[in-house]
Amino acid sequence: MITCVHRVAAVCALGAALTACASTPPARQAPRPAPSASPATPSSPPTLAPGPAGLTPVFHNGPRTRGRTVALTFDADMTADQGPRAAAGEHFDHPRLIATLRALNVPATVFMTGRWAEEYPAQARSLGRDPLFEVANHSYSHYAFTGDCYGLPTVPADRMRADVERAYATFRQVGVRDPMPYFRFPGGCYDREALKALAPAGVTAVQWDVVGGDAFATDAAAVARGVLDGVRPGSVVVLHCTRSAAPTTERAVRAIVPELRRRGYRFVKVSELIAAAGGRA
Repeated sequence: MITCVHRVAAVCALGAALTACASTPPARQAPRPAPSASPATPSSPPTLAPGPAGLTPVFHNGPRTRGRTVALTFDADMTADQGPRAAAGEHFDHPRLIATLRALNVPATVFMTGRWAEEYPAQARSLGRDPLFEVANHSYSHYAFTGDCYGLPTVPADRMRADVERAYATFRQVGVRDPMPYFRFPGGCYDREALKALAPAGVTAVQWDVVGGDAFATDAAAVARGVLDGVRPGSVVVLHCTRSAAPTTERAVRAIVPELRRRGYRFVKVSELIAAAGGRA
């Protein structure tokens, strides 16, 4: 449903851990806006119709009555000031997790920051060109789009659209093909002002209804239980694709996938759930 304020505290540990970064100047070349949510063409990705007063629509889950489908989503987080930490050996990527998803043949949606794509261009390009995955937008460098969002620095309202479009420009620069017109707010934090600011970008904001709880978790079995207990038909599960901040995710996925399949669930990308929603939040 469309809401004006939505906060998800369960991801606060990861949000708080991401530190402030310098303001993000416009890209050298003006980026192309994300594909428009309306009108749709037969070849365009499915999106939701704009919300009340033309606000950016917000998607939480797919229909509950159209079969047992579930979308696993993974946030690939990195801030602009974490480059030195990556150079010193900290891993903000998770190749083993992606390899496991491929081995298990699990389609997934990866919400990627532009800074992550810059740090790992080959991996971003590989994800963007693999039909098993779709790449969506998680901002350029994980600034918050509201105040008081788990300690994250805040993007000014007049820079919100530019921040989203800079991430899309970065995806294109590293060779990601056809990034999806979906945006996930850093920290899950948004308000009416943010929804208004992003409306011209033509994106659908994608939240979730199942929190993976993998941020800084040390017990993969507990992460798996939390997901398995929460999943319902049409669910969107939020997990992370960052070794240093979510080291147990790959092991949890190895438990989650076979059990959900045993229960009759089919894994899909977010785009399929949005298509099944028929343009309605």
